Amino acid sequence: MVYNSIRELIDIAKREHKKIGQIAKIIEAEEMEKDIETLENEMLKTYNVMLEAMEKGLHENTRSISGLTGGEGKKLWENNRIKLSGNIISKAMARAMAISNVNASMGRIVAAPTAGAGGILPAVIRTVAQANENTQKEIIDALFTSGAIGKVIAIRATLSGAEGGCQAECGAGAAMAGGAAVELCGGTPDEVGNVVAIILKSIMGLVCDPVAGLVEIPCIKRNGMYASIAISASDMALSGIESVIPPDEVIDAMKEVGEALPNTLKETALGGIAQTPTALLIEKRLKENR
Repeated sequence: MVYNSIRELIDIAKREHKKIGQIAKIIEAEEMEKDIETLENEMLKTYNVMLEAMEKGLHENTRSISGLTGGEGKKLWENNRIKLSGNIISKAMARAMAISNVNASMGRIVAAPTAGAGGILPAVIRTVAQANENTQKEIIDALFTSGAIGKVIAIRATLSGAEGGCQAECGAGAAMAGGAAVELCGGTPDEVGNVVAIILKSIMGLVCDPVAGLVEIPCIKRNGMYASIAISASDMALSGIESVIPPDEVIDAMKEVGEALPNTLKETALGGIAQTPTALLIEKRLKENR
C-alpha cells in the first residue's frame, strides 16, 4: 500500500475498517522493513522526548540564548486568573509554548514537523489524551496519524518556512495535531480529512518573519495560538462540520500560495514584523553584543 494524498489514506482506512494511524503504521512497517512492535517502541521513545521537553518548559525558567524570550509557557501554565479560552485550550497553549521555550534555549525537542513548529503537536496530543483518558496505544496510533498527514503535506507542498512561509510550518504542525486529536476522540477517517482542511484554510498565507532571524519572535506565541486552532478545528470536525474544499486541494493551494509569497516573507527576516522599528533595534543590539 502506498499513498500520496489524504484521500488515499481515507479510502484505505475505510476499506480496511481501520483508523488512519493503524494504516500508516502498517505501511511504514512495510517501507522500513521493520515489525510494527519495533515502530511502536520507537514512536514511544519519540513521544517521551516530547513529554520531557514539555515538562522542562512548564516547570523550569528556560531562557533563550538571545535573552529575548523565556518562560512564556510556564507563565500561562501557572496563571491563576480566569482562563477565557477554557482549561483544555489554555493547557495546550501553555504546553506548546513551553516546548518552544526549550527549543529557543537550545534544549532537546522533537521536530514535529520542524523545530520552529515543534510545540503544537505534542501539546495537543498530550492535552487531548489526558482529557479523553486515551491509552498509550491510542496515543501512539495518533502519532502515526499525524506522521501520515505530515508526509502528505511534504509530498504535495512543503514543511519548510523558508520555502512556503509559516503556513507550511505551523500550518502543518497544527494539521498534524488536529488529525491526531480527532482520532483520539474517536473520529472517522473523513473527519480527520476535514480537520486537516479546516486548519490549513485557517492559516493560509501566514508569513515566516522571525525577528533577527531567530526562531523566537513570533514563533513561540504562534505555537501556542495554533495549538488552540488545532483543538477548535477538531471540535468542528467531530461535530460533523465538513470542509467544502477537500484536504488535498487545500494542501495544493497552500503550495501555490507559498510559491507566490515574496522571499522577504519566507524566513529571511527581511519583511513582516522582522522589519518593524523595534525588531530592527533588537537585531542591531544583538549584533553589537556578539
